[in-house]
Amino acid sequence: MANHLLDTQSLYLRKHADNPINWWYWGKEALELAKSENKPIFLSVGYSSCHWCTVMEGDAFSDQAVADYLNDHFIAIKVDREERPDIDSIYMTALQMMTGQGGWPLNVFLTPDDLVPFYGGTYFPLKPSYGKPGFLQILQSIDDFYHHQKDKLTSLTTEIIKELENNSQVNLSGDIELNENILIEGINQNSQVIARNDYGRPRFPMMPYSYLTLEGSTLNSDGQNIAVRRGIDLVNGGIYDHIAGGFHRYTVDATWTVPHFEKMLYDNGLIMEFLANLWSCGQEIVEIKEACDGIYHWLKREMLAPENYFYASQDADNFADVNDDEPEEGNFYVWSYQQLKECLSEEEFTTFSETFNISSKGNFEGNIVLQKKEDKAVNDIIKNCYEKLFKVRYGHYSSVVNQFPPARNNEEVKTIPWQGRIPPVTDTKMVLSWNSLMISGLARAYSVFQEAKYLDLATKVADFILNNQWQDDRLYRLNYNGKVSILAQGEDYAFLIKSLLDLVQNGDDNCGKYLQQAIKVQDEFDRHCYDVENGGYYNNALDNNDDLLIQEKSYIDNATPSSNGIAVANLIRLGLLTDNVGYLDKAEKTLQLFAETMSKNPVSCPTLFTALNWYLKGTSVTTNDHTKQKLLRQYLPNTVYKINDNLPKDSIAIVCKQLSCLEPATTENQLVQQIQS
Repeated sequence: MANHLLDTQSLYLRKHADNPINWWYWGKEALELAKSENKPIFLSVGYSSCHWCTVMEGDAFSDQAVADYLNDHFIAIKVDREERPDIDSIYMTALQMMTGQGGWPLNVFLTPDDLVPFYGGTYFPLKPSYGKPGFLQILQSIDDFYHHQKDKLTSLTTEIIKELENNSQVNLSGDIELNENILIEGINQNSQVIARNDYGRPRFPMMPYSYLTLEGSTLNSDGQNIAVRRGIDLVNGGIYDHIAGGFHRYTVDATWTVPHFEKMLYDNGLIMEFLANLWSCGQEIVEIKEACDGIYHWLKREMLAPENYFYASQDADNFADVNDDEPEEGNFYVWSYQQLKECLSEEEFTTFSETFNISSKGNFEGNIVLQKKEDKAVNDIIKNCYEKLFKVRYGHYSSVVNQFPPARNNEEVKTIPWQGRIPPVTDTKMVLSWNSLMISGLARAYSVFQEAKYLDLATKVADFILNNQWQDDRLYRLNYNGKVSILAQGEDYAFLIKSLLDLVQNGDDNCGKYLQQAIKVQDEFDRHCYDVENGGYYNNALDNNDDLLIQEKSYIDNATPSSNGIAVANLIRLGLLTDNVGYLDKAEKTLQLFAETMSKNPVSCPTLFTALNWYLKGTSVTTNDHTKQKLLRQYLPNTVYKINDNLPKDSIAIVCKQLSCLEPATTENQLVQQIQS
């Protein structure tokens, strides 16, 4: 019998609809029930493409004995972190405080009266293993603790809520000057995060750190080398899908070899923008351009809805055979040594083995993840190999597969007569913030590579958002098959504004219209999320926080940039474009709010330093469209462009920094020197 999740819109929640656990979704009814029955809440947070979330759903959450005990003694609530990042953020912070580490699935136990967490972990095995007790044992211990050790429980929850409140309270630091010394120190420390080898650790793209490192290359001579190293590792490593394009989430090893195979939209948007910026620095490495092309083709083929928005993600796991009970991690993407020999001619196999790290033993559970050797080029023979392997995977050559329909769940994926391998499930919801990051990546790729396909795709998605994501004059975070859901959160506002400004700056003449749209979204963001007294933006609208333990202002970077860091940069860009100093005042106040954190813990917040770079070095260039397009192909960060054909005689541009302007530039060399000075 299905539980309360069957009719929810979230793919992740519906994956648990047939569990014997009486799951609830987060809402007033479940929270009130926990209070009235005096049962602790078991809160489990995850997302659809999470591998260990899938594993726990298949074992501990499907076990009848576990379900019986959980149903009798707890109120079990499931949350999709992609729907409610605000809830996830609060309880992930709590878990990291309690255990020193975090991850997904995120499993925490809350008091029913005030929703304070008092115990938590990530993956709980069904039976004792991995040095952890079995899940049923944990449940029994928690139930005993909650009902029979009230003094300890009260002491513990008092301490946890105090720490959470202290962590969420950021106080104005007027005595810390926001100057270039703080900026340089922030750049230096954050660049070392991606510069160090970290052997023995998984490898993540860490784009917020990479962005700042590249920006800082004008102040730190090593910055560009570090950023280029990150780009080369990404485009050659197993984290990149060399056959069909797109980047996986991360690699489980330190050598960029074996990925965690899910593909997330936000990673690909951030990586595309970073790679395009690298290219504009003069790093015209052919693999960089090919990887941007690969992301584009993956988007068009597998991630673009008929309505013109991007789907959220693709799972790490897929079924090797329709008769299998459980999917296998990475099966869609990996190759056996024998498969490669049978698929390729002798000459092709030899060339392929010289270009990629190929061995009969494999590099992933006896199979092979393709990782290109850095010193080997992709020639016509390799491209022909790509086509043959693409056909094995998809059933047809890439020239035929213009669109590859998504499988929306594990039941559907087994009923479609796939011509090649059975693909992973695609989470087809539209997440506003992630679509916005992808728009930004496409916009930058257009201006750097001057290929209309990037801009065409970016504007289609932007127009869908602008035409469909408002209801009753409020912006919404999600879209499920034409229906909006969940009010927009801080990251949705910030990333959307950024994407619209990126279209204005990187697009063609028709993109000027997006400036007024950016102003409109900024006004709504200010109205619903801005802290007028102290500065900074809350993660949630001020009228949409009744079900939250605390109100947070996101400033710590994770896989995606912090919403406040992006918000500050947006405000400065808007101020430079409109000459409205009110935007600059909000930016300064918000930066000052986080000044102490930036000074004491700079590696937690690289995007705030990117914002500080805008604050200290923000530049506007008034010029003609021809000169603008030439400048856009160069890497000139912290610069906005305004088109005006009525410039002083013999000049090509006027450069203004902060509140003063330089003499009109008459040559391109003079202009670039003024911008970079």
